[in-house]
Formats: sequence, C-alpha cells, structure tokens
Amino acid sequence: MFAVSFAQRRQLICAVLVTIGMAATVGGALGFEHIGGYIPCALCLLQRDPYYYGIPLGILAILTSVLKLPGWTTRTLLLGVGILMLVGAGLGVYHAGAEWHFWEGPSTCATTAQGISSDVGDLLGDLDAKHAPSCTDAALRVLGLSFAGWNVIASLILAAIALRGALKASAQGRAS
Repeated sequence: MFAVSFAQRRQLICAVLVTIGMAATVGGALGFEHIGGYIPCALCLLQRDPYYYGIPLGILAILTSVLKLPGWTTRTLLLGVGILMLVGAGLGVYHAGAEWHFWEGPSTCATTAQGISSDVGDLLGDLDAKHAPSCTDAALRVLGLSFAGWNVIASLILAAIALRGALKASAQGRAS
C-alpha cells in the first residue's frame, strides 16, 4: 500500500533538490542585495523571474509526488522547472556577454530597486554602502565570474536536475 516505485522516489528527490537549489540561489541574490548593498540592475532582476516562477512549480512537484498523484503531473511540473532554468541560463549568458562586452547590452539599465535614500542626512552614508547598478559592468566577480556568470552555472545545474527527474522517471514509467 505504501510502496513507492524507484521512479516516484527519483521524482521526489529531484523535485526537493531543485526547489531547495532555486530557493538558495534566489535567496543568495536577495542577500547580496539587502545585506551586501548591491543594487540589482534590470537584467539581474529579470534573471530572478525564472526562479520566482520555478519555486512554486517545484513545491507543486513535491506535493504531487508526496500525494502520489499520477506520475505525469510531477514529470510535467519538473519539465516546466527545467525549461524555466534553461531560460534563466540564457538570460545569464546574455547578461554575462554584455558585461564582457561580447555584445551590446540593453540601451537602458533602469531599475526600480530602492537603494539610495532621498534623505540628505543619509545620502552620503547610502552612497558609501550601496553599489550602483550597471548592466554592462559586473558589480563583483568571484573566481572570475560575475553574478550573471554564476547564475548560468546554477541555472544549468538546476535544469539538469529537474530534467533528469522528469525524463528518467518518464523513461522508467514506459519500461514498466
């Protein structure tokens, strides 16, 4: 009665891993923004969208697996997460390429992120604490990669996990 197939267990593990990974990645970005003082540029904010859409899909994939709903529901949700992460990787490649000046970035890099205070007393303090956004200049590089470059790596890893959960479970479902 409580027997769980290998495919269902794989789907659950992949759904949990990819959801935790997405939450950690976007959580890290939010940490750099709110704790580190890095104001995200317009492309940085755009790269978060696949995570914001993917996390709820990942949670639904976990729930469909735990509730033992038909396997195609979990596979479809994982496939959606995988596609979103591939879109995120593409956005990261575009942004990193603009930072390395391989191609033109957007003509405007306006952002609505709240960063610098309008209070004159806090303005100088805010200028020292906050880093202005730029779509073509990396705010920080770690091991030679900007935030956009690291997003490409994270997105590809998360896409691989999600797609593995969706496709391997699908292949095993057909073999049974």
